[in-house]
Amino acid sequence: MNSGRLGPRRFRFDPAAIAGPLAGPHLLAPPPRPAAGEVSADRLENAIRRTRDYLLDHQHLDGYWVGELEGDTILESEFILLLAWMGRERTETARLAANYLLRQQLPEGGWSSYPGGPIEVSASVKAYFALKLTGHSPDAEPMRRARAAIRAAGGAEKVNSFTRYFLALLGVISYDQCPAVPPELVLIPPWMPFNIYEMSAWSRTIIVPLSLLWAFRPVRTLPEESGIRELFLRSPEELPCRVDRDDTLDELTRPTRIDWARLFDGIDRCYKLLDRCRLRPLRRRAVRRAAEWMIARFEDSDGLGAIFPPIIWSVVALRCLGHAEDSPLVRAALGELDRLMIRAGDTIRLQPCKSPVWDTAISLIALREAGVAAEDSAIRSGVQWLLEREVRAPGDWAASTSGVEPSGWYFEFANKFYPDVDDTSMVVMALARAFPGRDERGLRAEFALDGPPAVPSAEFPAAVLSGRSDADEEAAARAVAAAEQAAAIVRGARWALAMQGRDGGWGAFDRDNARELFTRVPFADHNAMIDPSTEDLAGRMLEMCGRLGLPHDHPAIRRAIDFLWKTQQPEGCWHGRWGVNYIYGTWQCLVGLSLAGVSANDPRIRKAADWLVSVQQHSGGWGESPATYDDPSLKGQGPATASQTAWALMGLMAAGLGDSAAVRRGVRYLLNTQNADGTWDEEAFTGTGFPRVFYLRYHMYCIYFPLIALARYADLKRGAAARS
Repeated sequence: MNSGRLGPRRFRFDPAAIAGPLAGPHLLAPPPRPAAGEVSADRLENAIRRTRDYLLDHQHLDGYWVGELEGDTILESEFILLLAWMGRERTETARLAANYLLRQQLPEGGWSSYPGGPIEVSASVKAYFALKLTGHSPDAEPMRRARAAIRAAGGAEKVNSFTRYFLALLGVISYDQCPAVPPELVLIPPWMPFNIYEMSAWSRTIIVPLSLLWAFRPVRTLPEESGIRELFLRSPEELPCRVDRDDTLDELTRPTRIDWARLFDGIDRCYKLLDRCRLRPLRRRAVRRAAEWMIARFEDSDGLGAIFPPIIWSVVALRCLGHAEDSPLVRAALGELDRLMIRAGDTIRLQPCKSPVWDTAISLIALREAGVAAEDSAIRSGVQWLLEREVRAPGDWAASTSGVEPSGWYFEFANKFYPDVDDTSMVVMALARAFPGRDERGLRAEFALDGPPAVPSAEFPAAVLSGRSDADEEAAARAVAAAEQAAAIVRGARWALAMQGRDGGWGAFDRDNARELFTRVPFADHNAMIDPSTEDLAGRMLEMCGRLGLPHDHPAIRRAIDFLWKTQQPEGCWHGRWGVNYIYGTWQCLVGLSLAGVSANDPRIRKAADWLVSVQQHSGGWGESPATYDDPSLKGQGPATASQTAWALMGLMAAGLGDSAAVRRGVRYLLNTQNADGTWDEEAFTGTGFPRVFYLRYHMYCIYFPLIALARYADLKRGAAARS
């Protein structure tokens, strides 16, 4: 089931070849006795070495790192529902996925979006349906318990719009009871409002294949006993066409006198009426354009959008278009789903996608922070793997951003059309941190981002650059490799800077993707229709600019700083869009502001640091639950985790509190909870897919982030000792 591209790699390396804090004769000298409350230097460096060695041992043969990316049970449920539509619900694969669903059921009977979370109705309805289709009797105790929980939570009437499409696909409801997804949307040119490029990239890749479902309305009619009529408080036939919306999802930030949701519901009804009357003159052209758009984006990608939901819908859409189940395109899409599977014992679980670019970039940064030399073979192979994944062709982002050379990095193994700012900035920092011939921490003032690419002259002896025949071949090869790395850093940084929005911040995939009215269309109940600027991305971009030595008075930096001051919460923290939640956002903003030249004595920095200290737990760690997205009054509250503790520590150190009692307690928490192999146990979901809808557990977060935090703390302590 797993991709053949994976496999652990073990490196043997000479400690003498490792530059930095873990190398040198100081490791042999007995450490000084720590003062009261201090952390033992010997214990700290041993902990760093264990995690560093773990990362080196788990590098893959091709040079990358990738950990499991865990989501909730909608992945397994929707996969089973797809198999059921294809008539495969009683296969071994479906049975094993159903076993995993049963293992994840809450004691109360339903299924949640994250460990410790409340029942989520859409996830629970899909899980129940999937279990029933795979042969689980509705009279079995888990099914009775699930049914009671779902009905108590409002019944199947409460499912979201995407779940309705699964129910229509299997004949539980009609397509008229789903929000219309008009294929004609693809005909709107990019210069007009409400074109598909004004939707977020992930919504775009879902909605285009869904529009083909709307056009063709494929249905597999199931026997009555296979349905889920028992989950409805009334009946499937009485389900209103209007989807109940939670108005706190993607709410408009600007007040308006128009009830846009009601207006769009009216448009939805009118469109459906015209559709029933077959008044659709552009339908054939729209279907052809949608099919071409979708199929074009299969190229150099791990499936459409390289993420699970679009891949699922692309399978159905291809079948609607007449592609046979054994056709190359359908087999390729199903193969991408197969590569997302993980078989463990008598279960199968699926990942929403894979995260090798993200994991590799952060692993490289962590290893460099931990003292592994830039010239080490592990670093060089990781760098080369990243360089090979730079995007050099325009993608969807080009619809809103022009005049910049294509560059950037995506999240997955392949996703040509969708590089993103988050991955690109992290990769640029990793490549800069791993630039050859540099022993100091960080690479500053090396690259001219506003002019021609510049590289350190020491890397390019005149003999090499002049092409003299007596130039050393090995030195020439190193020079060429350094030139390629430098050029990629400059291209990536320039591309990311060009993605800055008018408000001074950055979205993930597109610039100024903030058409708020899209959040009021009937199918916009997944909290992800737009991709506006976020605080954590602005903080990360400031960090990237600072590490590349961009002047602090650069217009992009000044605008980003203003954006962060405007979005700082009253308590002093910042919201985290891509990580849970305020701890994540506050860490990244403090690091970015520090590297952008904002003084640690700035009262706004002090307020943010004070907030982090105020939410530190008795154990010394930090933790925060995804529940904070629903209830911001819970900011900073949740079970302590290694990853969130590491974020808080890095934020406090950036704010100048590296020698504080709070930081020492946090470091001790990490040391006390580290496993013998250098890892930490972490079951919590600390990654965010769509706030309030979908969360993630990155299995490597509790490895490389604590390593970075501990290495930075060790570096601060060594610096302090050297000055004393």
